Amino acid sequence: MARKSYAAIRAEVSARYPAGMTPGGVSVDDIVQLKMQNSYDTHLDIAREMARVMRADMAAYDADSANFTQSLGCWSGFHAQQMIKSVKRLRGTARGCYVYLSGWMVAGLRNRWGHLPDQSMHEKTAVADLIQEVYTSLRQADEVALNDLFKALKSARTDSERQDAIAAIDGFESHVVPIIADIDAGFGNEHATYLLAKELIKAGACALQIENQVSDAKQCGHQDGKVTVPREDFIEKLRACRLAFEELGVDDGVIVARTDSLGAGLTQKVPVSRYPGDLASEYIKWLKVEPITAAKPMAEGELALWQGGRFVRPLRLPNGLFPFQEGSGRARVIEDCIASLSEGGADLLWIETDTPNVDEIAAMVAEIRKAVPGAKLAYNNSPSFNWTLNLRRQVRAQWLSEGRIAAGDYPDGNDLMRADYDDTDLGHEADARLQRFQADISARAGVFHNLITLPTFHLTAKSVDELSRAYFGAERMLAYVRTVQREEIRRGVSAVRHQHEVGSDLGDTFKEMVGGDRALKAGGHANTMNQFAAE
Repeated sequence: MARKSYAAIRAEVSARYPAGMTPGGVSVDDIVQLKMQNSYDTHLDIAREMARVMRADMAAYDADSANFTQSLGCWSGFHAQQMIKSVKRLRGTARGCYVYLSGWMVAGLRNRWGHLPDQSMHEKTAVADLIQEVYTSLRQADEVALNDLFKALKSARTDSERQDAIAAIDGFESHVVPIIADIDAGFGNEHATYLLAKELIKAGACALQIENQVSDAKQCGHQDGKVTVPREDFIEKLRACRLAFEELGVDDGVIVARTDSLGAGLTQKVPVSRYPGDLASEYIKWLKVEPITAAKPMAEGELALWQGGRFVRPLRLPNGLFPFQEGSGRARVIEDCIASLSEGGADLLWIETDTPNVDEIAAMVAEIRKAVPGAKLAYNNSPSFNWTLNLRRQVRAQWLSEGRIAAGDYPDGNDLMRADYDDTDLGHEADARLQRFQADISARAGVFHNLITLPTFHLTAKSVDELSRAYFGAERMLAYVRTVQREEIRRGVSAVRHQHEVGSDLGDTFKEMVGGDRALKAGGHANTMNQFAAE
């Protein structure tokens, strides 16, 4: 969405109030400022615009896989705000940077019932509430930054200074970026999924990520005990999400279809097959079955399937769930993905894996692309992986196969994680592969979006631990200054001026708009934030 320029908005307002003032004494300049600071009327407008941004980014990726996008999972609006500010300081732009909203972190950190595992036990509304909060924080970052730019405009003394200030206002890039929101397994049936999807979209989500697990048995993708649904059931939920986008006018809304089949060995339901090769029969063929024999005949209440010209009995656990054949996960993933794209209308795939292995994912994507050329992924660079150990093991295995090292040169097992191996050839090579992991997986495995689901959870835990150990230990006040404030100042982190960061200057500006010289402002000479004014 192209924002109107300062000149265009000022011309519109001046046409209404040619005297430069409303009958009530409100300045045209102040109206222009507030209009420019409020760039979106509703969060649904954000969803529409950010969906267009994502589609443009996907097209750029299709043209060149180096144009992959990234996000960090954020569990508060403030985390998201500081992430985007950091990216803008680094790159000068936030393009290609998204916010990932993790259902795991909502369950673990943002629900009224305490810290809970990722099993869809948190309130449905908590996800929409967090999306709303994130966009409120990002929009406030816009308001604070634009207020500073308008202060520069008001203090301009020459035409050149004024034109430079207006150019800075017109060239301002919003902190608002796309959110990929985790809707888990839909929190119920397809109608429940549709209703919740609408709430997430109205809160601002332009992309919804939904997984093919059973809603009432949902597990974190990196836990055991996952139970998948038949493909036609999942497709109905994908359609429910599409209908929610279409109803709300988010025509470019993005659906990320996640499959947990690689690690899910169970299903709750045996679907009805109507003809050979349909979705149901392709799902059923992977069930673990046993022959029906005279020694082990059918018993009362058991289920039989006609497969390969004979009746067989699917195995059933005491809880009524049906296990899949061991080793079938990879094939089921490929079939899931093809069905989600070709029959469910998904835009991106998410394959939940148990280790970060570029070759493994690339091989699966190659199979998917035989049926659906151009298939693209969002990939979870998960903190559930021990990245150091996994990459070191991969390097060790490759170097052994190439004869570059002997088996005794490096240990095979968890000892490879030790700090002793940080400054070794193998440690350096593993770190180099970590550094280029996202570029490699994007180029070789069709990954359009690289995300880390839980980084701010772990970062908060580590940072608070670091400060607490030193502050309550020997360093005391030095701990805060050394680990926090000096780094904020030296890196240019705007939050060091915490009053300004949360909008105290915005309040002062508004008081001036309505009260003029009578305004009682917080930003006077006695404000201790003035100690950081030059930073």
